[in-house]
Amino acid sequence: MSAATMLKNQAPAAAEAEEPALTDGFQLVIDALKLNGISNLYAVPGIPISDLLRMAQAEGMRVISFRHEQNAGNAAAIAGFLTRKPGVAITVSAPGFLNGLTALANATTNCFPMILISGSSEREIVDLQQGDYEEMDQLAIAKPLCKAAFRVLHACDIGIGIARAIRAAVSGRPGGVYLDLPAKLFSQVMDAAEGKRSLVEVIDPAPAQLPAPSAVARALDVLKGAKRPLVILGKGAAYAQADDEIKAFIEKSGLPFLQMSMAKGLLPDTHPQSAGAARSHVLKESDVVLLVGARLNWLLSHGKGKSWGEPGSKKFIQIDIEPKEMDSNVEIVAPVVGDIGSCIAALLAGIDKGWTPPPQDWTAGIAAKRDGNVAKMAPKLMSNAVPMNFHGALGALRRVVQERPDAILVNEGANTLDLARGIIDMHKPRKRLDVGTWGVMGIGMGYAVAAAVETGLPVLAVEGDSAFGFSGMEVETICRYRLPVTIVIFNNNGIYRGTDVNPTGGEDASPMVFVPGARYDKMMEAFGGVGMHVTSPDELYRAVSEAMDSGKPTLINAVIDPAAGTESGNIGSLNPTSAVRKKPAA
Repeated sequence: MSAATMLKNQAPAAAEAEEPALTDGFQLVIDALKLNGISNLYAVPGIPISDLLRMAQAEGMRVISFRHEQNAGNAAAIAGFLTRKPGVAITVSAPGFLNGLTALANATTNCFPMILISGSSEREIVDLQQGDYEEMDQLAIAKPLCKAAFRVLHACDIGIGIARAIRAAVSGRPGGVYLDLPAKLFSQVMDAAEGKRSLVEVIDPAPAQLPAPSAVARALDVLKGAKRPLVILGKGAAYAQADDEIKAFIEKSGLPFLQMSMAKGLLPDTHPQSAGAARSHVLKESDVVLLVGARLNWLLSHGKGKSWGEPGSKKFIQIDIEPKEMDSNVEIVAPVVGDIGSCIAALLAGIDKGWTPPPQDWTAGIAAKRDGNVAKMAPKLMSNAVPMNFHGALGALRRVVQERPDAILVNEGANTLDLARGIIDMHKPRKRLDVGTWGVMGIGMGYAVAAAVETGLPVLAVEGDSAFGFSGMEVETICRYRLPVTIVIFNNNGIYRGTDVNPTGGEDASPMVFVPGARYDKMMEAFGGVGMHVTSPDELYRAVSEAMDSGKPTLINAVIDPAAGTESGNIGSLNPTSAVRKKPAA
């Protein structure tokens, strides 16, 4: 072979070697997320995101594939609460986006950092309403329901778009962010080196916001003048992860405290200063209330009404990172604006100077009320009656949680939720996850999956049979990923109770009643998990203990007396009675 021939044959290879490396939108999305420490994605695959999810998994990210977008979104939301990094949910366009939108709105309401990424139709077709596949102006729909919403049209802007979404989700008061990625963005190609330079690593996305010294001094003056002070810790305090500072402040000040449901465990519910078992007493009788990451919304009767005693009998101090939260329902005489860790640290430093513990008659009165209520409740929780009522069943689960303080409890339902809040003591922070501010049903399985994925800890999901129905198909997801999740369904054959009847005497069941004697445990067995069926508190305790020790996906069908429930749990006043029903019979 001649030298000329050899050179001719080598030329294509040399030219190919000189061509610049390329990247595309798929790769840039993955690289931008990984650059910012996001390693888990919660999704439902489909056009146009299936290849994105395949590539993400190939790049070492953990992709948890759900059966419904709302559950994937709920998983991302609670991942944000647990980690203080935005959880990421990815959906297809239009219907998939709409399914995820409920979770996004719920995350924003609860102040959980979350990013919902959805594929979408092309702008030029959507804007002319030409009838594209799943055509919808998703950005416009999302904007009113989240903290921020962005759309990326060019591959070179992917890094900036994801950076803005991350910063918006976690800065200030956290919340949900929507990121719209049209389908053709993913296939856009650009120089790999330029693509790498276009990525943005978000620096200090949630910086500390120090409170004004004058605000801290004002708050301390109000506290020092209190005769019956009370601290209320909300889930914002749990999210802040300022656990050591909060514990030191409570114990050094001697102040009694009340923990909202997702704040339970910031200090153990069994702590001597806990007023949890005397909630009604302290809300009514306190004269100064310090709110730490808690809002005076419906969960606290808006800070007024009969549960708070005489109008004007309280002074409120509030710590919150959002200034607009102050005076939202009642006057806040000492607003302290800043991040909770910095605010509590400032208060802690301030009580070194001339602090006097709360009056003995106040703290002793709380202790007496608390101990009396605990003693009164004890026999109900120790009952082994068959059929089970809620108290006996929750008493059994209370023992399980006490023996496993690191386990995470997920809880939803009506009576199942309301009673568990007060009965099951929590011992460590961020171990209780529930329906939160909106009280929305359907969070159970999404929260359970994310809690297991993000922490690696065993999860106990305690579900009403109605609540479970909103996300129950995700038991397949739990089995597929072999997650250490134990689900207990309180099965009383219906919504609130299973005894309603059709007033017409017709064949249709009451709208409040399910199939009697349903065997939810068989669902779990169908997907390779463990199913159990129990009828007494002792059986329930043994079954849950065995399941959690095994680490295997397990569903326990716990048979509850169909007549045991109360309509609307503890919020019956929100369910108005028909005016027709109020009229006396003719």
